[in-house]
Amino acid sequence: MPTSTESAPAHEDQPIAAAIRRRRLIGMSVWSGAFVIGWLAIGLPTDPVYAFVWLWTATIAWNSHRPWRSHLAFARDWIPIVLLLVGYNLSRGFADNGAVPHALELIAADRWMFGWALDGEVPTVWLQRHLYDPARVHWWDVLVSWVYFSHFVVALAAAVVLWLRSRARWAAFMRRWGFLCATGLATYFLYPAAPPWWAAKYGLLEEVARISTRGWKAIGLHGAGNLLNAGQLASNPVAAMPSLHTAFALFVVLFFLRSVRRRWWPLLLAYPLAMTFTLVYAGEHYVIDVLVGWAYVGMTFLVVGFAERWWAARRAAAPPAAPPAEPSASSPPAAATPAR
Repeated sequence: MPTSTESAPAHEDQPIAAAIRRRRLIGMSVWSGAFVIGWLAIGLPTDPVYAFVWLWTATIAWNSHRPWRSHLAFARDWIPIVLLLVGYNLSRGFADNGAVPHALELIAADRWMFGWALDGEVPTVWLQRHLYDPARVHWWDVLVSWVYFSHFVVALAAAVVLWLRSRARWAAFMRRWGFLCATGLATYFLYPAAPPWWAAKYGLLEEVARISTRGWKAIGLHGAGNLLNAGQLASNPVAAMPSLHTAFALFVVLFFLRSVRRRWWPLLLAYPLAMTFTLVYAGEHYVIDVLVGWAYVGMTFLVVGFAERWWAARRAAAPPAAPPAEPSASSPPAAATPAR
C-alpha cells in the first residue's frame, strides 16, 4: 500500500490536470465557434495558408497551458511546409504549358477495364447517368462534397496530431508526403492529362458535370465551398494523372494502419474507396488516375523506407568520433602565459 508521502504528488497533480482539461474545453469551444463563423463567412479551409492558420490556432487552444515558445515551435516547423505546399499549388499551373493534354488513352483505359460491364461507357459517365440529377441534390451528393473537402485537411490534420505526439513520426510522415507530392508534380509536367469533365467539354465524352461541391447547397451551406470553387476555376486542368486526392487518402490510412487494431482496418480502408467513388462520380478523375495514384503511394513507402534504412545503416557504420586526447602525466605542463 502506498504511503501518504507517495500518494501526495498524485493528489497535487489532480487539480493541475483538472485545470488543463477546463482550459482545453474553453479553448476548443472558442476555436470551434470561430471555425464555424469563418467557414460560413469565408469558406472551408482548402487553401494551405488558411488551413495552417486554423490548425495552428487549434493546437494553441488545445495546449493553451503551455508557454508561447511551444506554440512558436509549431510555426517554426510548419511554415516551411506550408510554403512548399503553396509553391506546389502554384507550380501545378505551370504544368499546363500549352500542350494538348492526354485524354483519349485515359478514356480507352477505363473503357477497357469497365466497358464490358457498363455497356461500353467509362465509369464517370455511367455513374452520372444513374445517380446524378441536375434538378435535385441527393444525400450522396452531400456526402461526396464532404469526402472531396476532406482531401484538403485530413493529411494536414494527421500531421498535426503526429507533431503533437511524436516529432520523429511526424518527420517520417512529412518525408513520405513530400516525396509523394514531388513525384506527382513531376508527372504533371511530364504527362499532362485531362479529367473527364474536360474531355466532355471538348466533345471526347458524353456530357459530364463537375459536381464535387454541389452537395453543400442542399444543407444551406452556400458559402462552404467558396474557396474551393475559386481554386477549381484557377486550377490547372491537366493535373489529373496521377490522382493525388486518392493517393493522399490511401497514404494517410497506410501510414497509421499498423498502429491500429485490425478490426478497424475495414473502416480505415473505406476512406480511400469513398474518395475514389467521389472523384470518379464527380467527374474529377478516371479510375486509371486512381490506380496510378495508389501505385505512387506504394512507390513512396518503398523508396523513402529504403532511403531511411540506408541512411541509418550508414550512420551506424560510421566510426565514432575520437574523444579529445588528454595530456599524459609525464608530459610537461603548458607554459603559462605571462601576465601583462
